Amino acid sequence: MKIKSKILIIAGSDSSGGAGIQADIKTATSLGVYSMTAVTAVTVQNTKGVKSVISIPPNEIYNQIIHTIKDIRPNAIKIGMLHSTKVIDKVLRSLNEMKVKKIILDPVMIAKGGSKLITDSAVRLMKKKLINKVTLITPNVPEAEILTGIKIKNQNDMILAANEFIKLGVPNVLVKGGHLRSKKVNDIFVNKKDVKVFSNRRFNTKNTHGTGCTLSTAITSFFSCGKTLKRSCELGVKYVNSAILTNPKIGKGHGPINHLNSIELKKIYK
Repeated sequence: MKIKSKILIIAGSDSSGGAGIQADIKTATSLGVYSMTAVTAVTVQNTKGVKSVISIPPNEIYNQIIHTIKDIRPNAIKIGMLHSTKVIDKVLRSLNEMKVKKIILDPVMIAKGGSKLITDSAVRLMKKKLINKVTLITPNVPEAEILTGIKIKNQNDMILAANEFIKLGVPNVLVKGGHLRSKKVNDIFVNKKDVKVFSNRRFNTKNTHGTGCTLSTAITSFFSCGKTLKRSCELGVKYVNSAILTNPKIGKGHGPINHLNSIELKKIYK
């Protein structure tokens, strides 16, 4: 497989390999995309939960980003776990210097097991200064509720929250509906011109660790290759759903999904 494009991933590490930087690299690689990384934090965790979070010094996060892109310029950027205001400040500074146009933000706030991964002050700074600099934000329902203040109980609420993000300066929003109780999982893509619902069957499995990280990186990968943002979201959702369906049943808690399912995806969704 030839490398189709290059992306830079700014996110935390997951020692269990199912989420974070590890899931991001697996996803990009399986989709034919070269990934560079800037690690923001090291988490000690397994499928049953997070034991600890060790912060990388903000200056070193900035240095990782700038030193890397001076040599290899990315076609797109994916941003994941940013746990403090100092980290967000350094990432903002690096974004201003890089001037890369395609930026996807997955506003990681809570781990699958329930552990909090970001401070309240960092949430406020993200809302005030970061989200208006990205091309797409991909919050799940709890994240969208925190950032917009809108209680989400159904699909209409998801669209209301998406429009609130647009008021805050985000041009494109993908609100993920996996946390809502419904027979199908509806992910909704919204911008000023369009509303598109991606509806998929809900699989009866606890093995969904890393789905948010994987989806945002899949979208970034497809988008970096020149596909439209809406098409990138559609393909990313299909990739993740296929990965959930074929999950390897690893671990005693919330197990990982199957990042190697892209071969099947390639055959069906050209």
